[in-house]
Amino acid sequence: MVVASASPLIHDKVIQSFFIPVIDLSQQRSLRTELVVKSCEKLGFFKVINHGVPLNLSLKMEAAAVEFFALPGGEKQRAGPSSPLGYGSKSIGLKGDTGEVEYLLLPANPSSLSHRAWTISREGPEKFSCAANKYVEAVRKLACEILELLGEGLGLKDTEVFSRMIRDRESDSLLRLNHYLPCSSREENDKNRVGFGEHTDPQIITLLRSNGVEGLQILPPFSSGEAAWFPVSPDPTAFFVLVGDALQAMTNGRLVSVRHRAIVHPYSSRLSMVYFAAPSLHSCLAPIPEMVTVQRPRCYKSFTWGDYKKAMYSLRLGHNRLDLFRVDANEDNIKPLI
Repeated sequence: MVVASASPLIHDKVIQSFFIPVIDLSQQRSLRTELVVKSCEKLGFFKVINHGVPLNLSLKMEAAAVEFFALPGGEKQRAGPSSPLGYGSKSIGLKGDTGEVEYLLLPANPSSLSHRAWTISREGPEKFSCAANKYVEAVRKLACEILELLGEGLGLKDTEVFSRMIRDRESDSLLRLNHYLPCSSREENDKNRVGFGEHTDPQIITLLRSNGVEGLQILPPFSSGEAAWFPVSPDPTAFFVLVGDALQAMTNGRLVSVRHRAIVHPYSSRLSMVYFAAPSLHSCLAPIPEMVTVQRPRCYKSFTWGDYKKAMYSLRLGHNRLDLFRVDANEDNIKPLI
């Protein structure tokens, strides 16, 4: 089991002075752009409302996920084992990390989703693939809108430089369904049992929706330097947006990839649906020239998304993978370090 971090939950006084940014996508575009950039710079995390994803699509995807996770263990194993795609339980990644979670990790493209639906639901594969494909299509559109707002807000000449990567037919984007069962014990020390340990997301951007059960926590970069986990109140009608490592690298560290984890609820099951927006495996990720200045010298070397995935699978959960690609101030070579 992943052991809960020794970092305490945020003190009451800090909670009162800290809040999750909420961005209303029905607001004036200039205001949306400003808020998205500020949120990604300061926290790497925000909540988005009036996002345009129909609630019925989210509910149908949630119902399909609940139906799958309710199957007997042997039935669920047909969709796995995760290597890395498929069904997994307890085991996270390839380096021995574990957590109190079972999950289904799927490619976020229509043909692959439809093909894998036969291993997920033999009686109603069309129902599952239809729900998943419509959901992915809607959240991909939302991700593109957010990324284009970022492009505008950062003053990039090519405002579609991020969104074009996930519109690519060879995009390596994923859909992850996480199911956290409640704690079996009522002991006091089970209150912070970790379902999914501390980490950052490697992709460009993450869109997360969950049911109404608490569990998501983020680690804000407070200036005091005191590590403290902040619990995020669930909102099934909204999406939470997380900056990924790839976006941090492409913006030369101006936008920050947020560290987060999931805690198991003591009484209720938690279901989260996570869309990871990623480029194709051969896409080159490097600081955009406009993000490199005298005041902010180049921080990262050039690497492909395939390079980064290799680095991701070579490390335990929680390691800072971007450190492998940092530029040495005394080094002219810009090849990856792996």
